[in-house]
Amino acid sequence: MTDDTMPTGLDITQEHGQNRVSGAGQTDAPPRPGPVNPARPRLGPEEWRVMQDIAAALGETEHGPLGQVGRVVGQLGADRARAFLTRTGEIEAAGGLLLPDGSRRRTPGGVFFHLVRADDTLTREDRVSIFPPQSARNRRATTAGAATQTMPASATEPTPAATPTAWVDDDYRRVVAALQPERGRATTVKITVIGRPGTVVEQGQAVALALVSEKVPSLPQGLPEPPADTRYTVFVARKQWTKVAEALAADAEDAAIIEGYAALDPRVEGIAVYAASITTKRLQAAKRAATAAAIP
Repeated sequence: MTDDTMPTGLDITQEHGQNRVSGAGQTDAPPRPGPVNPARPRLGPEEWRVMQDIAAALGETEHGPLGQVGRVVGQLGADRARAFLTRTGEIEAAGGLLLPDGSRRRTPGGVFFHLVRADDTLTREDRVSIFPPQSARNRRATTAGAATQTMPASATEPTPAATPTAWVDDDYRRVVAALQPERGRATTVKITVIGRPGTVVEQGQAVALALVSEKVPSLPQGLPEPPADTRYTVFVARKQWTKVAEALAADAEDAAIIEGYAALDPRVEGIAVYAASITTKRLQAAKRAATAAAIP
């Protein structure tokens, strides 16, 4: 679309998977009362060109992602949007960014939107405007007025399943403060750590193992994103460790399976795990095979 055919003061919104583009001077029907009513960024001709340039650089052609790029430009400004694009290019040049489950690389557009979501300088208003909740999109769909141009209904905003929600520091402080008056009692706490230890240190009748978790698993939709690179210091009784150490030394592909009690401990600069039992994948498989063979 050229500048002389594009209306000024565009209003880009997401409605049931549709991007509704209304010309200046046209307004929606009065919205129904609701808890969330995200601001709708309006794009002028220059911002429209920036949106198109960024979308082209990301390889995005579907109307859903185009509308979301438009909301980034309209809410944060052209300069910040270009900065996110520059950072996206740097990440792609360095090998890209994996999905939380590690199954594949994110698309360039996925990296761009991930960077926007993860930016801790965004205000709550910014986030609601750029990533409107589903309920808000549904409400707008029921109250929409006449539109001068409607995109195809098949255009949907890509929202990967099981993508953690970006929480800001204020969200954590508010939630933690609300939890303080009354905490429930945990009757059982158990952790399972699977992997190959790095450095091993013996201290008295115990052995300390060092592991780090770099991969964030796929989590249910709506959860905040956990921190990566979590350090675990595992304490194992020496008599339990001896057989496991021999198994790991004999097979470079084997991995330890540790079950025990976990506690946050600043003395180990991470999570302390006190092992109740420890084995390896191969030892566990051999034990199952022996048990099955013993059954008549």
